[in-house]
Amino acid sequence: MGKVLALFPIMYLSGGTCVTLIMIGASTMKIFFQMVFGEPCPLSPIEWYLVFTCTAILLAQLPNLNSIAGVSLIGAVTAVGYCALIFILSVVKGRLAHVSYEPPRGQSDTTMVFRAWNALGIIAFAFRGHNLVLEIQGTMPSDAKQPSRLAMWRGVMFAYLVIALCLFPLAIGGYWAYGNLIPTNGGMLCALHKYHEHDTSKFIIALTSLLVVINSLTSFQIYAMPVFDNLEFKYTRKKNRPCPRWLRIAFRGLFGCLAFFIAVTLPFLPSLAGLIGGVALPITLAYPCLMWLQIKKPQKRSINWYLNWTLGIIGMILSLLVVIGAIWGIVEQGIEIHFFSPQ
Repeated sequence: MGKVLALFPIMYLSGGTCVTLIMIGASTMKIFFQMVFGEPCPLSPIEWYLVFTCTAILLAQLPNLNSIAGVSLIGAVTAVGYCALIFILSVVKGRLAHVSYEPPRGQSDTTMVFRAWNALGIIAFAFRGHNLVLEIQGTMPSDAKQPSRLAMWRGVMFAYLVIALCLFPLAIGGYWAYGNLIPTNGGMLCALHKYHEHDTSKFIIALTSLLVVINSLTSFQIYAMPVFDNLEFKYTRKKNRPCPRWLRIAFRGLFGCLAFFIAVTLPFLPSLAGLIGGVALPITLAYPCLMWLQIKKPQKRSINWYLNWTLGIIGMILSLLVVIGAIWGIVEQGIEIHFFSPQ
């Protein structure tokens, strides 16, 4: 039961993240091409999706999470770099004319509450990575004197600190600079390209775009690894032998093709970020408490027993509210559904 409850949200979040990375990386490749060559791009959006996916599959051939520490470091450095560049440029250029910070008019208090819950789901999706924690910890050496959980805890704290230092200044500075004029699709990078293309060095915009592309390529390998590991584990358990290299390449190519197909079929998927984050939120807010109860088996009705049950139930309720808020937002505002027509 534990595997069933954990496998779906982990695979779902990994797959959804990889599909989103294809969209982000491909659209940013297009911006980079335009900045470097200064002419309209000859490729269609679908062709850019294919270019990014093929590049990601070629790079995603390392065997396991333990072997991609360098890839993770590159992803972290590029993320810090492009977040810093976008934040500095947006703040230095100042606020746009006619910027508004008012919420849309005509919304009821109920709608505003549901929109706030949906925002929590989007934040959870932005801090995605909780589906990788146990996968990474499983590759680390562990013994009674130096259990892997201690090193993993320090790593998680540092990683989320870096993410917070990147995303919160970017969100605050970007909202101050652009307000409600931030593009619905593309976010801060598209806002920078749209509003400051003519008064900012092309080199800076091209460099920012390149950092986003590199980060998307490295992140694709990291978030896809749980899917790769699960496929190879099923083969190894069934055949009782290691997974051959050609089959590993086939598994990764198959997953990349599937992610490409979903990205092309459902180009409006980023509009569902709140829902994607909300469905996977129990992995962060509820599962650790319930796992602790099952593993440690504290005395019933003790302080630790009450504390973990309370936190686990609150986590499940909050996750449910986030999902309801995301669905409410989709129903209330609607989304522009366009199958097989990425922008």
